[in-house]
Amino acid sequence: MKITIFDSTLRDGAQAEGISFTVEDKIKIAKSLDALGVDYIEAGNPGSNPKDLEFFNCIGQENSLKHAKLIAFGSTRRKGISAKDDNNVNALLQAGTDAVCIFGKSWDYHVTEVLRAELDENLEMIRDTIAFFKERGKEAFFDAEHFFDGYKRNPKYAMAALKAAEKGGADALVLCDTNGGCFPSEIAEIVKKVMKAFSLPIGIHTHNDCEMAVANSIMAVEAGATHVQGTFTGFGERCGNANLSAIIPSLQLKKGYECIFPEAIVELTKTARYISEIANVAHNERAAYVGQTAFAHKGGMHIDAVTKSPDTFEHINPEAVGNERKYLMSEVAGRSLLLARIQQVSPEMTKDSPETKAIMERLKELEQKGYQFEGAESSFALYIRKQLGKYKPLFELVNFKTIGERPHEEGLGASAVIKITVNDQTEITAAEGNGPVNALDKALRKALEKFYPELSNVHLKDYKVRVLDSTEATASKVRVLIESSDGKENWTTVGVSGDIIEASWLALVDSIEYKLIQDIEQRFKAFI
Repeated sequence: MKITIFDSTLRDGAQAEGISFTVEDKIKIAKSLDALGVDYIEAGNPGSNPKDLEFFNCIGQENSLKHAKLIAFGSTRRKGISAKDDNNVNALLQAGTDAVCIFGKSWDYHVTEVLRAELDENLEMIRDTIAFFKERGKEAFFDAEHFFDGYKRNPKYAMAALKAAEKGGADALVLCDTNGGCFPSEIAEIVKKVMKAFSLPIGIHTHNDCEMAVANSIMAVEAGATHVQGTFTGFGERCGNANLSAIIPSLQLKKGYECIFPEAIVELTKTARYISEIANVAHNERAAYVGQTAFAHKGGMHIDAVTKSPDTFEHINPEAVGNERKYLMSEVAGRSLLLARIQQVSPEMTKDSPETKAIMERLKELEQKGYQFEGAESSFALYIRKQLGKYKPLFELVNFKTIGERPHEEGLGASAVIKITVNDQTEITAAEGNGPVNALDKALRKALEKFYPELSNVHLKDYKVRVLDSTEATASKVRVLIESSDGKENWTTVGVSGDIIEASWLALVDSIEYKLIQDIEQRFKAFI
């Protein structure tokens, strides 16, 4: 059975706190959703936002969408005038889309207190606006705003609002849990009643204020809805909208519905990350299906079971949605995972090898001191080499000095001077940066690029500091996590010290050495 997917990331998602899309951002997101097989992309309200109208003009000129239909979104006409005389209604026509989505009031309380209109007049506003677009050959969806709250208080009027849209010729009736306060059982019960009263396709639009938007959407589908609205990563006003990156795989992989192109389901994780990147927000790594931790295992017994049979602790194969399984290294991970990590360096090792036991004990000691390897497995890979005698420093520090400056130029608040040796050759460099760690990072890579040119592509992507014993105030021990990237791969390293600069230095050195060792090993494999 086909479920129509209607994405409103470009409009509802843009109403989330801290998110603002440029026209170019919207075009990129629209193309990524189109590639998945999303049926409708709601792109904004041209009547209230000139930027939205610009988007419709730009993407219309490109004519680049191969599957999805663009939706212009707006309200019913204002009271006291006809639809043809309403400026906002006419602005929707100017968007030039084949389909529109019209929202209108279905809760009598909103009609009298917000619109300050008569109940019958609101029904005519709904009918007249939908009919206006149908007469002009548009596909028209009706979003019944606050439908579930309205139905619970005055079911007769809420149903009358749907009836007015049906009389106007609506192509689908979309029931909205606008305040996000309904429970799944309520959604299912009310949708079933609507299904009995109408032959039109019924849709669902939920918000996440009770953390139930996904569940409510799925319950609506099980009750008969065939049209689902949401945003791809759950962006939206207040607590967000229904998250399509969770709804789509739940319906398609678990319930057998067709939501997007079957071959595109493996692109879900990639697309979710891409949209988060465009929105300039951190991707939710704990998100179902598409988060980094969605298939991450840490407990030793869990890891042991998953290595034998993945379905013992995984509800789907992570590769089905383009994600991957992760085993997190920690003191509770168990000897099986530790052995797997050791064998990547030294295949002849066994779980009973003295080295394996020694590394396990040392791991527990390090984590007790504040190290955390589950998010910094690159540092742990280097640590294994050191314990097994398979590590040789690729450079040696002679000394470094960092200087903070006040006042300072914008973006250049510190400088660093560093002296290193590589194969008995000495190099001294200096660099300015936005803080001492950034300056030190630049100076170190600048010094090493003379010997290792490949480091020119490496940059520090993220930097996190965690105070481990806050009772010690400024004398507290800190843990620094540094994420680095060469444009192709990312890796994270860790350093712990009572001195934040030293902790940062330890993480920086691990980051550089991990990259260099990986490159050396890849060249060796290619050679043999």
